[in-house]
Amino acid sequence: MSAAPKTTGSARRSAVRAPKSVAKAAAAAAASPSAAVLIVAHNQARRIAATVRASRAIPGVDLVLVVDDGSLDNTQDLARKAGAVVVRQSHRRGRATSIETGAAVIAMRDEEGATPRAVLLLEAGLGASASGAAPIVAAVVEQVADLAIALVGGPSRSTGASAGAARKAIASLSGWSPMQPLSKVRCLTREALEAAFPLARGAGLETAVTLDVIEAGLMVTEVPCDLKQRPSRRAGKALTRASQYRDVMMAISARRIRLSLRSTQHVVEDAFHVASRSGTVKVRRGKKGEE
Repeated sequence: MSAAPKTTGSARRSAVRAPKSVAKAAAAAAASPSAAVLIVAHNQARRIAATVRASRAIPGVDLVLVVDDGSLDNTQDLARKAGAVVVRQSHRRGRATSIETGAAVIAMRDEEGATPRAVLLLEAGLGASASGAAPIVAAVVEQVADLAIALVGGPSRSTGASAGAARKAIASLSGWSPMQPLSKVRCLTREALEAAFPLARGAGLETAVTLDVIEAGLMVTEVPCDLKQRPSRRAGKALTRASQYRDVMMAISARRIRLSLRSTQHVVEDAFHVASRSGTVKVRRGKKGEE
């Protein structure tokens, strides 16, 4: 499941590889807590307590932060009782904004001068299976990767137009074709997370994060994780898929435009430097008496 990156642009140092020893990495993580779990929750009173408790059991985790995104139930109370630090938003602001808010709180809790905590993004509805995300924490703590993405349900390729578009865009940038490019469960170093700021909105978030991390020259990997996600509801499924595809394509397009502009800027700058050194750049002066 490894692939060498393309050697052009800012993705030269990017690569995808599997952790050499998840067990060894997990032991190292347990010996030196260095990860924070960030959970965005909206009306998750039924599952949030189990998710928080399972998250706290992950080796290497010493902080669980729940961002209550405008819940109308008692999600925040149950999360707090289960041992999480809770940030409450009075109205729903969306996953991207909530992650940015949570990341800022985690940064404030990092010890000055110490290596910033890695950030594990988990879904609030994972329940007791949340502890199955341990392998991606291990991959980041062991410095196998800057971004580790959870493969859910085994190393199988996700299907659908959105996944296909995301996979193609990532492969175009790095030469790597991810199995599950839209997986929401992922662990990142602080550097990788900040490389993706500001986060893309909507369902394009995951694709954008992966593209931004690769563009920054950082390491990416996918790791199988034993997670149990709830099946999506049938009602409105077609509309949801259409909305997801729109968000993914918007995220991809925005990054293509940005890369194109940067490439153009570099070409212009290089041409100017070459011309300057050869003495061919002339400054036009106005005629005498002309202002």
